Amino acid sequence: MDAFKGFQKSLTSLGGQITPFASRTFQYTKEQLGQAEDKTQLPPDYIDLEKRVDALKAVHQKMLAVTSQYSHEAYDYPPNIKETFSDLGRTVSEKVQLLSSATSPAEAQAALTAPPTAKPQPKTFHHAMARASLSGSQALHQQHTDAGEDPLATALEKYALAMERVGEARLAQDAQIQSRFLAGWNTTLNTNLLFATRARKAVEKARLTLDAVKARVKGTTWKLPGAGSPRQETHDEHELSPEAQEEIEKAEDEFVTQTEEAVGVMKNVLDTPESLRNLAELIAAQMEFHKKAHEILSELAPVIDGLQVEQEASRASAYSLH
Repeated sequence: MDAFKGFQKSLTSLGGQITPFASRTFQYTKEQLGQAEDKTQLPPDYIDLEKRVDALKAVHQKMLAVTSQYSHEAYDYPPNIKETFSDLGRTVSEKVQLLSSATSPAEAQAALTAPPTAKPQPKTFHHAMARASLSGSQALHQQHTDAGEDPLATALEKYALAMERVGEARLAQDAQIQSRFLAGWNTTLNTNLLFATRARKAVEKARLTLDAVKARVKGTTWKLPGAGSPRQETHDEHELSPEAQEEIEKAEDEFVTQTEEAVGVMKNVLDTPESLRNLAELIAAQMEFHKKAHEILSELAPVIDGLQVEQEASRASAYSLH
């Protein structure tokens, strides 16, 4: 027993000489092994703030995991199609303009495969729809031998032009979301919430330091598992030397200071309206896109309906002549 007491005293003496980092490490290890006797408890309000900050961080991470797709142009591009370099060379509008001046099938084909004038066209679902529709329109035009125009070919060309406009509106939406939502939420996650995390770590560091100091000056720095003794030497509060009491008070002051600072940082993160403002911008960008798409399709629908009525009337007229 005397040998064990001597070993324990030597560890206690060693605790006063090791670095603060090592002291905190010892204290943390003791807590993990269930050796800590008087772990300083954090205020309930502080713990509640931690839980709210953790929830806010999880929300940002989950939302950004989804909405970060707005940073990738081709997030809705069909994976099962293969477009060539010439397919992406010019806009649908440019191709339609070139096709309007073509006087032969060869010129029409040349218009469809004209060399690019700028960067490749966007790979979005709507742009792909536009290119597919224009290609189909031209295929029908080339095989049409009756008088007038093929109504489906005409409709597909108009649909292609409309889809390209919808695609451009989608790209405008994405740009707005990137600058007004993604940038803000990434800043909150990687800056504001990071500051809160650092402040909380500072609190934990101060708490471990405080508890390590208390354990050292009270002679309970370490004990071997299962080797406790009711005769273990400890120091009551009234037995502490002025120097030891001063060291504890200094550690307590640092703990309180770090806790108050962390509370301020966490409240600032939780109370800022920036995340909600960014969400409103996301909704506004989505609403503007859908509004624009609705306007484009609303303009197109009566035109397609008119072509359909004309085709049905022409078909009925042709049957009446037989």
